[in-house]
Amino acid sequence: MRAILLLCLVHAALAKRFLWSPTATPDTDPYNVCVKNQGSCGCCLMVKEINRLIMYFKTMLNKLEEEYMQTEQRLHNIKASRSAFSVSLTNESNFNCFGPFKVDKLIPYKHVFINLGDGYSVETGIFTVPLSGVYSLAVTIFSDAGSAGALLAACASLQVNDEVIVSGREKNTHDQEDSSTIVVARNLKAGDKVAVNLPIGCFLCDDSNYNTFSVFLLYPTV
Repeated sequence: MRAILLLCLVHAALAKRFLWSPTATPDTDPYNVCVKNQGSCGCCLMVKEINRLIMYFKTMLNKLEEEYMQTEQRLHNIKASRSAFSVSLTNESNFNCFGPFKVDKLIPYKHVFINLGDGYSVETGIFTVPLSGVYSLAVTIFSDAGSAGALLAACASLQVNDEVIVSGREKNTHDQEDSSTIVVARNLKAGDKVAVNLPIGCFLCDDSNYNTFSVFLLYPTV
């Protein structure tokens, strides 16, 4: 609307400046009208000026649209870079164990401390990487054999796209409780699936947020 109003004002101003005569003979080519009809020269120059302004406005509009798209992309990257979560196996005060099972099983950490970006799914226990970058991955496992001398099998594997990248394991009969911690930096791509797997025969026990799984973005690579 502002552009149309401006063109109208320019049209009126140029009409006075170039003394356009409405009785002048029309020409099919306004750029050559000055050569063919000196009486229409003012109209010719006015048309040229209006066309120049139209091209200028189109150029500026294209530039503004390009800058807008770049700003949208920057905002998207900033929002996606706020990716972090930290969860624990359970938040119950009663002592509970997860496992052992006859097959490998992903661990569904149910208690969420923080889940910026909503990349972690409580239902599946899987973190879906929102933005390519270098991430910090950390897993702490804890288990209780129930009594001194009983078989203890505290173990878990950190995996990316179903591929194990590092494992923590504690199997012995020397004490009742054992734990292990995994911390690793990993270059991940958008869409990668990160989860913790419980191997066959292993089990984790908890009554106070001992078993945790945390991931956060160190810096993006795009």
